[in-house]
Amino acid sequence: MDILSAGLTLLLIMDPLGNIPVFLTVLKNVESESRKRKILIRELAIALLVLLLFLFIGQYLLQLLNLRQEAVHIAGGIVLFLIALRMIFPSEKGIMGDFPEGEPFIVPLAVPLLAGPSTLAMLILLARSQPDRIFDWFIAVIGAWLVTSLIMLSSGKLHKLLGMRGLIAVERLMGMVLVAISVQMLLDGITTYFKAVS
Repeated sequence: MDILSAGLTLLLIMDPLGNIPVFLTVLKNVESESRKRKILIRELAIALLVLLLFLFIGQYLLQLLNLRQEAVHIAGGIVLFLIALRMIFPSEKGIMGDFPEGEPFIVPLAVPLLAGPSTLAMLILLARSQPDRIFDWFIAVIGAWLVTSLIMLSSGKLHKLLGMRGLIAVERLMGMVLVAISVQMLLDGITTYFKAVS
């Protein structure tokens, strides 16, 4: 996998367009636009820190917990599949269920919406499969995060441009793409496991 493919995959898993309705819902009680922007920048920065943390120490965490790479691949695929299904067929409470009261801090915006389990699993897999290319993966993370940040900071304008129906349509489309990515992650994990066993 090259830098562009890794960055695009991470961007699709982070799903900034699909997250816009959730972000708008979580921030709807914040009256000031400047305050909303500050919260958004803070949450994006926290998400980046979590992503980089897992990129650089995630493989050592796997070793500490005695987890195999295939287990992370399969677990990440299952979680991403469940999230994608909820994007396509949302419940009344939305993708992530109930939100904590008050101003959001880390949960649910930074984690798990931007730095979710599937994104973190993908980073661990990239770092563990080709540790000599860690700088490439770093560039891919920064690129995906920058595009995500630009989209999230423009969420108000995109909401006005596309409308709620347009955003919901985009979310459903992204859900379909994420289903395919999650199935591929599952298949890769299962294939790698059987190769290792045989």
